[in-house]
Amino acid sequence: MDDLVLHKGGCHCGRVRWQARAPVSIVAWKCNCSDCSMRGNVHFIVSACNFQLQEECREWLTTYTFGTHKAKHIFCKICGITSYYIPRSNPDGVAVTVDCVDAGTIKHVEFKHFDGKNWEGAYEKSGIESSSKVSTNK
Repeated sequence: MDDLVLHKGGCHCGRVRWQARAPVSIVAWKCNCSDCSMRGNVHFIVSACNFQLQEECREWLTTYTFGTHKAKHIFCKICGITSYYIPRSNPDGVAVTVDCVDAGTIKHVEFKHFDGKNWEGAYEKSGIESSSKVSTNK
């Protein structure tokens, strides 16, 4: 696995800022669930310990849940952008929106499809649950 680098990013208006440790080559998931497909979301997943939200940003966040209420769709109260969220597939991780990462640290993206319309079957087949496991690489 690639060594981890520090990716920084946030929302459109800049009130929400975070950093995530992940490889320079990432696996990004395109999901067709009702929420991701409406937002056009493409994300990669990191372990929660490899994600850090700037503390002063918390006041600008709000959360939307639906269905099982396991996924926490977190977005900026001002611009409405979901730059990251807690995915149902990986409640021990954070899904980072690829297009919300500042330019320069992602060198390659491998896209995988997740059939969120058929969530249970897709979860078993995809291997997505391993995406939030802690990497020992620094």
